[in-house]
Amino acid sequence: MSQLGQKRKSGPAILTSVLPSTADIRQRGGHVRKVLCVDGSGLTQTATFPRISDQDVVLHSTKFTKRDGMTFTSWQFGIFAAVVFGLYYLPALRALQVQLLVVASLFFYSYGQPELLPLLAVAAFGTYLFLILALRNRSIWLPMGIAFNLVLLAFFKYKFLFVDATSSALVGETPIDFLLRLPLPIGISFFVFHNISLLVDLTKQKDAPSLASVFLYIIFFPQLVSGPITRAGMFIPQIGPKFLADVQYVDAAKWILTGYFFKLYVANNLNEMTSYMSFPLYETLQTQDRWLLVFLYSYQIYADFFGYSAIAIGLAVLFGYRLPINFDLPYISTSFSELWTRWHISLSSWLRSYLYIPLGGNQKGITRTYLNLMIVMALGGLWHGAGLSYLMWGMLHGLLLGIERPLLGRLQSIDSTVFKTAQMCFVFLCVTMLWIFFKLPHFDHAIGYLTGMFVPSTNPNPPKLFYNLALLYSMPVIIQHFAPRALFERRSRGVEPFLYGAMAALMYLEAGPETAFIYFQF
Repeated sequence: MSQLGQKRKSGPAILTSVLPSTADIRQRGGHVRKVLCVDGSGLTQTATFPRISDQDVVLHSTKFTKRDGMTFTSWQFGIFAAVVFGLYYLPALRALQVQLLVVASLFFYSYGQPELLPLLAVAAFGTYLFLILALRNRSIWLPMGIAFNLVLLAFFKYKFLFVDATSSALVGETPIDFLLRLPLPIGISFFVFHNISLLVDLTKQKDAPSLASVFLYIIFFPQLVSGPITRAGMFIPQIGPKFLADVQYVDAAKWILTGYFFKLYVANNLNEMTSYMSFPLYETLQTQDRWLLVFLYSYQIYADFFGYSAIAIGLAVLFGYRLPINFDLPYISTSFSELWTRWHISLSSWLRSYLYIPLGGNQKGITRTYLNLMIVMALGGLWHGAGLSYLMWGMLHGLLLGIERPLLGRLQSIDSTVFKTAQMCFVFLCVTMLWIFFKLPHFDHAIGYLTGMFVPSTNPNPPKLFYNLALLYSMPVIIQHFAPRALFERRSRGVEPFLYGAMAALMYLEAGPETAFIYFQF
């Protein structure tokens, strides 16, 4: 697998008593990585192999690689956001604020994938054209506009289900081969859903918004790559002149600082441990560590995606816009239906409004209701990627929702703290176990990992994780979910400066090695 360099440590006590400092950071394949595990002989592993993680596995039957695009955590983005903010509020440019944001968003997107700017233009112009036509004849042009966007999504996300990606000549026709070799556009799943919302919502009214407004709604850079998925009816009415005096700086700063803290301190550090979930690294783990890493990944993916959403919300506030809240403490849910009102709220709301209800919802009998649930959740899984693991993830969530549905009323009527706690633990356990299919898009790898959780490890010299670090980096998610709300509300004025100051210090001093946001791949 790799050549390992090893440094002698003073025995197994290192597992719980030594906290890696900045001196323990080393360079690895263009990234820095803290030493977070030792092998069973007390030797610190300083492997020279590039980490195999969820960023490096094969997705959509083609290798997903981290692009050199501009991310929220890059220094380039800091300069970009500061320049755009300064220009945006210049009185001389107030009449051009929408156009400025459109140009800035195009630059932000093209920084990583300039070759796909034409695709973004085709998607936006095409959607606007179908919007104009649908305002004249909704019954014909609305379905065609939706189909246009779904074809774009299907082509780029699912094309290699039908074409051999390793072939030198995919189909033998140069123009088609060129299209097939285009990489997966960043954020295509999100801006396609924006386009469909635009078509469905705005064709119910008589007047079309301007082309600039449509472009801004589709490609507004804070939400362009990973959402939140904003309804057209919510965003477009906000478009108008913005003034520096109206900016809610404190609110924006809280969102942005919280987002960066959860991404840099929590998610990036946990990623150093959960990278061992990837094949073939998980083959070396002890059975109990497989269990631990599944729970750590549950915390990581929440911190990663909540962090992105919080940054996006804060950035939008700086420019005078409000984006929808995307997370509401999902891991305190006592039912699976409640979970989907708290996790990725903008996606679950979109699926309900534009798929579940049009399919008939719960208005066409019990059998049809369960079928609709399975269809929606299965498609929700496939929305994330063209793999059996994603499909299984979605279908199992649909199955849990279906099993729970006839029992929900009775379960909710039981007024017992102990019972509610048991419900919450059960829901969290099920959700966490299903993240295995999300972390490992190859179905056989996911099954291999899951199987290994229930059989003793046979590796005589397994890596051992720093359990104290696992707790330390998970603690912000745990505190956020379970700390009494009333305690913070009563003492918020006195505590907040220290709280945000501590978060800023931790994310600066103890930020984990840079990794792409998990949802960038979707």
